[in-house]
Amino acid sequence: MKIVVLGGGDSPERDVSLRSAKSVAAAAQTAGFEVIEADPKDGLSFLDELDDILVFPILHGVNGEDGVLQGQLEEKGLPYLGSDSSSSANCFDKWQTRLVLLEQAIPMAQASLVTKESYRQSPLAKAPHVLKINHGGSSIGTLIVRQPDVVNQKDIDAIFEMENQAVLEQLIDGTEITIPILDKTALPVIEIIPPSDSEFDYENKYNGRTQELCPPVSVSEELQRQAQKLAEKVHFVMGCRHLSRVDIMLDKTGKLHVLEINTIPGMTDQSLYPKAAKVAGIDMPKLIKQFTELIQRDYKL
Repeated sequence: MKIVVLGGGDSPERDVSLRSAKSVAAAAQTAGFEVIEADPKDGLSFLDELDDILVFPILHGVNGEDGVLQGQLEEKGLPYLGSDSSSSANCFDKWQTRLVLLEQAIPMAQASLVTKESYRQSPLAKAPHVLKINHGGSSIGTLIVRQPDVVNQKDIDAIFEMENQAVLEQLIDGTEITIPILDKTALPVIEIIPPSDSEFDYENKYNGRTQELCPPVSVSEELQRQAQKLAEKVHFVMGCRHLSRVDIMLDKTGKLHVLEINTIPGMTDQSLYPKAAKVAGIDMPKLIKQFTELIQRDYKL
């Protein structure tokens, strides 16, 4: 059986995807699999010539994580890792995710879907808030505004240049945690502590300055258990499959607020998902083996 690792793509998150794909491919080879690496931006027709394969879409962003590629693989009848095209599309759309989760009474911060014209008129914009494009990841297209009176208009313009609608969300003051899901079960909780003089943005995700503590040091074991159960529920409600990662804020009163869910979490050597798996005793080659077993189970191979 061969594993086809798809990495790269044409989204703003291409570089992270390429690094994730390299990490997955190396682990798959270590685990004893024959590996084929490819970039979907070069087309998928080569898949028609292969047999006995499992496809690992290790892609982030548009055309990789949003259900488009998943739909193409479904049309070809190929078994692949991760959520199906419908679930992927819903999870990639932050506002749609919110609508689905709120229907199930899952706690989230107050938010509004805004345009560049309606943003300033929203009451949420007059208090500390987060403005983020509706479709995206890796903190690309995310602006954290702690002082609304002094926000730079150029930063606002940059968000709406990327997408004409954005999610305006109440800024929760507290501790950010993330919970990876393997199959249907939560892995250990990771506490995220950005540099004291900065935010947990795209740069600080990958430059080594952010502390990612697993297990957390400032979140009680009871709250960790609550967060894990909440993350498992989010994964289930959104119809996710095989893996995901749920980001949550813990406010000063101990209340949990779901931020979003990622259906294809980063898999670089600095990424959160492999870090939590390792704490659970699952190194990358073992993780790849478990992924293949999940695909084989769900596709009855």
